[in-house]
Amino acid sequence: MHDHLKAKRRSEGMHGNAFEPIHIPIWVWDREETRQILKKRDVAGLFALAVKYAGASQVRLSAATGLAQGRISQIMRGQRQVTDLEVFERIASGLNLPDHARMLLGLAPRDVASPTSDHDGEYREQAEELRARIEAAATVDAMAVQILATDTNNLRLLDRRLGGLAIADKMRAQISQIQRAHHHAVRPGIRTQLAHVLSETAALAGWQALDRCALADAWDYHETAISAAREAEDPALLAYARGQQAYVLIDLGRPAEAAELLHHVRHTYDRRVPDHLRTWLAAEAEAAAILGDEATTRTALDQAATLLPKEDADPSLPYVALNAHHLARWRGNCLVRFGDPETIEDLRSALAGMDGTFNRAEAGLRCDLAHALLARGDAEAAQPHLYRAEHLATMIGSRRHGRRIAELKRAVTRALR
Repeated sequence: MHDHLKAKRRSEGMHGNAFEPIHIPIWVWDREETRQILKKRDVAGLFALAVKYAGASQVRLSAATGLAQGRISQIMRGQRQVTDLEVFERIASGLNLPDHARMLLGLAPRDVASPTSDHDGEYREQAEELRARIEAAATVDAMAVQILATDTNNLRLLDRRLGGLAIADKMRAQISQIQRAHHHAVRPGIRTQLAHVLSETAALAGWQALDRCALADAWDYHETAISAAREAEDPALLAYARGQQAYVLIDLGRPAEAAELLHHVRHTYDRRVPDHLRTWLAAEAEAAAILGDEATTRTALDQAATLLPKEDADPSLPYVALNAHHLARWRGNCLVRFGDPETIEDLRSALAGMDGTFNRAEAGLRCDLAHALLARGDAEAAQPHLYRAEHLATMIGSRRHGRRIAELKRAVTRALR
């Protein structure tokens, strides 16, 4: 059998059978080991079953589930986890899970009329499990939702100080808990409130994924945030999640599409959201700056300055941190690309007024300041800012800033030769 499977895998590569459906023998799903894999939502274990009993390669798993091969490899090595229900659904469909296996995985059966076929015992067990989950979700009331919202906000504050890497386990647990409650909530009012918290939490997780350069994860988290915001019927959350998703496109090297998305979001939601978020939506300036469109960049920044409220924060928008100092940092980040002589003063002003808890923002600001000083020909003055930025980026585990710092350090070395 082992030789047969090896030959089959070679055949996939040689004869182009990577897109053949994956069929795992039905008896495999009745084994106790498999039942435990399903109950634990052990995706790596599911993929291992497909390899062992269907001879599936990673290429074939990728074609069947729609997940990138690199992501499948990381999951199988235990380097990534799956938490999104939509991804579980894709995996279940790609591996052709029978209905009783889908239900053990926590998914709805495909054949509602006959959900268990010859597996009446499995049906009863899954029905009991589903009842238990719905009953558990029914205990979530407005106070419980408020506690979950407070937990998300506390994670946001920790993220600013410590970075996403330090709180990764807590973030995964928080999202899993909210998704589980939301997925099984029946009461419309509570379900809507849970969707609101889920959107905020997923958007935060998406930004953290972007910071560690996990772009596929960042995109998926933002899709979760967008979907939840739509269910919550909250235009501010929806505008924020869609606008923040544009940064994934920027880091993916697609600034034109990011600019188009930001322009659309801004003009769609501008008059429907609070002023702090209206100001934040001028993020269109960043994409325009990357594209070399100075006129659009300056117009967006000027509009942001006009819209910026006097108050430092809006309690209804805990996910938006924006005041005059943040705007000065933002302005410097954009205009440094055009050699604006005022950029250095904008950035120094932002640094002087920066809250010491925004470590990721300070790392980015010092990178911008080093960039501006380099452009002015003052490489020696740029060095201390790069040292500080590197220290902060290492402390918070920011690969995104780490890449930029490495590039700027090389530029400083060349300038000092």
